[in-house]
Amino acid sequence: MTYEDVKRDVAIGNRVMSYIGLASGVTLSLGHVSLRVPGNPDLFVVKGRGYAIDALPEMKAADMIVCNLEGEKVEGPESATQCYEVKIHSAIFKHYPEVQSIIHAHPRYAVLMSVLGSPLVPMCQEGAALVTKPLPVWPHSRLVSSDEDGEGVAALMADSQAALLIGHGAVCTGESISQAISNMYTLEEQARMNYLAYSVQGDDHGRIPVELVEEQLNLPGFWELPHFQGSVPAGTTSNPHRSNSGQSGPYRYWAAQVAEGV
Repeated sequence: MTYEDVKRDVAIGNRVMSYIGLASGVTLSLGHVSLRVPGNPDLFVVKGRGYAIDALPEMKAADMIVCNLEGEKVEGPESATQCYEVKIHSAIFKHYPEVQSIIHAHPRYAVLMSVLGSPLVPMCQEGAALVTKPLPVWPHSRLVSSDEDGEGVAALMADSQAALLIGHGAVCTGESISQAISNMYTLEEQARMNYLAYSVQGDDHGRIPVELVEEQLNLPGFWELPHFQGSVPAGTTSNPHRSNSGQSGPYRYWAAQVAEGV
C-alpha cells in the first residue's frame, strides 16, 4: 500500500466521522483519524490543520499529513501542519504496535458523561464490551499537545480500546479505521443510553449484567454452528461476511457515501 492509498483511506475515515454524526455542527472541524503506514510502522497518516476549508467532510487525500512516531511532519501540503493533538497518535502508535488506527472525537454524550463522572455501563449490545469495566479517564480537559500529555493518554490504553477525556471527548483504537470508528460510534451509543438511564433513575440505574455481556462474547461464531455448514465455505475459520480489509458492512456503506472527490 502506498502513501497515497493510506492518505485516501484516512481522508475517507475523517469524512465518515462527519457523515455518522461524530463531528458535526460545532465540532465539524474537530477530531482526527489516523492509520499506520503498512510496511512502515514508524510512520502514520493523520488529518492536519490549516486548510482553506478546515472541515471533516471536505477532507481529501492530498490534505493528509505523514508523521513519524515523534509526531513530526514528514510529508504533506506546505500550507498545513499536523493536527494540534498529534501526540495522541504518536504516543499510542509508539507504545502499542498492534494498534493500526486511532480516532479522537468530541461526541456529545461521551463529553457529557465524562463531566458527570458517572461510569459508563453496558446498556445495549452495541459496544457493550467496551464498558464492562470502568473506562479509563484522562483527568484533564486541555488539548493533548505535549509529550507528557501524549504519554498520559497512551498509558490509559494498555488494557482498553477506549478512553475518555474530561469534557473533551474520547480516544479509540483499532486494528483498522473501520474498527476504530466502530469503537467510537458504539461508545457514543453507550454514552447516550447511559445518559438517558441516568436522567430517569440516577447514578444507580439499571444495566446489562457483565455476565450476560460475557455470555454474548463467548458464543461460537455463526459459521461454526452445524446448521450453517451448508451455507459457508468448507474450512471457514472466521466471519465470511467480513471483507479482507476488515471493514464492516456499515463502514463500507458509509465510506461509499463520502468517497466521491477524495
